[in-house]
Amino acid sequence: MQRRSLSLLAAAVVLTTAAAPLAEARAPGPAVATRHAVHGAARVTGTPAPGVTLTTLTYGRRGTDDVWTVQVSLPRTPDGSPAGAPLALGPRETALRIATALREKGFEPRVEQVTTPAFADLRPGTLGWTVRTGRYADEAGAVALADRLKAAGFTARTRYTAQDGSDEDAPQRVHVLKVDLTAFGGRLEAGHGPTLYGTEKLTALMGSAGAVAGINAQWFYNNAPGGLYVRNGRLLGSATQGRAGIRMEGGGRAVAVDTFTARVTVTAAGETVEVDGVNRMPGEIWNCGGVGGDLPTQRPQHDVKCTDASELVRFTPEWGAPPAGPGAEAVLDAQGRVTAVRSTRGAAVPRGGSTLQATGDSAAWLLRTAKAGATLVFDEQVRDGAGRAVPLGPDTTILQVGPALVRGSRVAVNAVADGIVREGADPTFTYEWTVRANPRSMIGVDAAGRLLLVVADGRRPGVSEGLSIDGAARLMRALGARDALNLDGGGSSVLATRTGVVNRPSDATGERSLGTGLLLLPPAAR
Repeated sequence: MQRRSLSLLAAAVVLTTAAAPLAEARAPGPAVATRHAVHGAARVTGTPAPGVTLTTLTYGRRGTDDVWTVQVSLPRTPDGSPAGAPLALGPRETALRIATALREKGFEPRVEQVTTPAFADLRPGTLGWTVRTGRYADEAGAVALADRLKAAGFTARTRYTAQDGSDEDAPQRVHVLKVDLTAFGGRLEAGHGPTLYGTEKLTALMGSAGAVAGINAQWFYNNAPGGLYVRNGRLLGSATQGRAGIRMEGGGRAVAVDTFTARVTVTAAGETVEVDGVNRMPGEIWNCGGVGGDLPTQRPQHDVKCTDASELVRFTPEWGAPPAGPGAEAVLDAQGRVTAVRSTRGAAVPRGGSTLQATGDSAAWLLRTAKAGATLVFDEQVRDGAGRAVPLGPDTTILQVGPALVRGSRVAVNAVADGIVREGADPTFTYEWTVRANPRSMIGVDAAGRLLLVVADGRRPGVSEGLSIDGAARLMRALGARDALNLDGGGSSVLATRTGVVNRPSDATGERSLGTGLLLLPPAAR
């Protein structure tokens, strides 16, 4: 049972523009942290280094309505078959029809309304309706019922109701690393493996860098980080236009959560055109939010792959071996001088240089304008949510992840603009990713400038259920965050110190390999 409804009407969403700044939160209102279950938590605290404290908070309790149940999937169309139905939620009329079909076969269904809270850019409302049946103290009973439902021609899966995301008193284990950089003397930096193309476990990244502690950071797709990635002033990853991120200067001594856009252009033979991406697979724009006519949308859409058959994508030495394939490419030295032009893609990136790959119609443009010995001029501009240029100094780091959780000590989740409320009539993703409880990783900064690196364990029935996005935002505000950002989560959520992994990752195999991590480096390490 969903004990406190969460909601949203996907069909009635009015989308904001990708470059819009983060909206002011509509709810909850107060700028100061209100009482939260975390305030009464049992605490276990350690000190991994001077100025660094690690606190594990255990709070919440198992309720009498925390049970295993079975969710019956709904078809996409009102008259669709329940066999192979793909939707977790749907219109009320469809849910009622499937419930009737269940009763006719001897089952006892419940039709439940699912809602979301108010987000900064979206009012609350009904997300959809789900059909459930059965209540069991353990999963075995629910598994047996799901098997019976499948044999009867329905599509079903087990659910634990405490993970519906609506219960603030659900059991939780939250791990909080608080860092006073003045006392610590070190810095927080972004890190990735030997190349951007390829993933590494957080503990391996920490070992290579000599880090005191670390947390997972960005999403990763095609074995590479997704979203704007600026490290030490170098633009290493394409922006998801208008999505939230964190900007750090001085190794984390100045921190800002904002939305970011980026525009990269190249001038060849007097013609200036837009570069579609930096260090990513040409034609595949994960999370959408790209430029140049991507399909089906140029708005951010989390975990959706948009496509574009005609692209220019720049590769830097940090990437590793660029992808090979049809099209064209220019090989450039450190000064941007063209050393070779090829009618296929896949040349190695020269030391200090780059390659510019082209696909589709862009290949003809590159072959026409890029000539051996000529110089190509790139211009890179990053802007914040207010449209101001962001200088990329040698100490600038930007990691685009999202959504933003807290701004100015207020809960402020731009769910629509950040793409965690998807376009279209299917609310399943919003339900599974945004509304339901999952393991979450978060970064924040409090009013005193101390960093907060936080992981909430999840998918551990009766022990730690995880958090909805709204729950993650309220947790970070309760922990004292002035500003906070959601990082990659789910099986990627991991917090570690030199002594090992602190939390319990939800993957059965344990710690997952990552695209990027945030590493707490001691004073001597750089």
